[in-house]
Amino acid sequence: MTDTATHHPYGTPQTPHLTVRGEAHLEVDPETAHITITLSARGTDRRTTLDDLTRRNTHTIDLIKSYGDAVDTLQTGTLTISPELTRHGRGERIRAYHGRIQLTAALTDFTALGELTARLADQDLTRVDGPWWGLRPDSPVHAAARRQAVHEALQRAREYAEALNTRLGALLELADTGTGNPRRTARADFTHRAIPFSAAGSTEMADEATPIDLEPVRQNVDAQVEASFTLNPPPLH
Repeated sequence: MTDTATHHPYGTPQTPHLTVRGEAHLEVDPETAHITITLSARGTDRRTTLDDLTRRNTHTIDLIKSYGDAVDTLQTGTLTISPELTRHGRGERIRAYHGRIQLTAALTDFTALGELTARLADQDLTRVDGPWWGLRPDSPVHAAARRQAVHEALQRAREYAEALNTRLGALLELADTGTGNPRRTARADFTHRAIPFSAAGSTEMADEATPIDLEPVRQNVDAQVEASFTLNPPPLH
């Protein structure tokens, strides 16, 4: 006859359980910066407006790509061409056409970021928003925070066991309690924080723009775990 061990999820006097939490809070330099570029065009003819917008878009993309490896990603967002209507007598007439296209760029070279941002903002009918600072999804900083959280949980468990004059037995469970913005949820991973910047282009030549001094915002990287262990029965007398 085979004996089957009875599982006691909450521990027993012979195998008491201990559950602890481990946390890590790191502050690191950002790895990427995102900016959004909105290009506009306006004219009384739809085709002319679209041609102007296309030309401006081509010039802007070429400018961004000229920074080579400093640009991590470049994406095109929404493109709109819409008529502006005005009343004329009892009917409506098209007064003008408005065109808009949005680009998003991520840079890893923050010196190039300041120069590019200034040159973009110096273009006609161009708006720049950002930068939004952040970390790469595969950044080793995230793994470092998780390891630190696990080490803290293990250290805390050992301290409790020592206070009971006993030792840890086995690890029963290790749970990641979640990821998110630590300032909002008090849980792990990382948060994007930005210095808001917005500028509309002027009529000066873009190449003459003075680089903008943009100070990177350090990033909070948090991790949190819960770990459950068995304890050797402590002497309570």
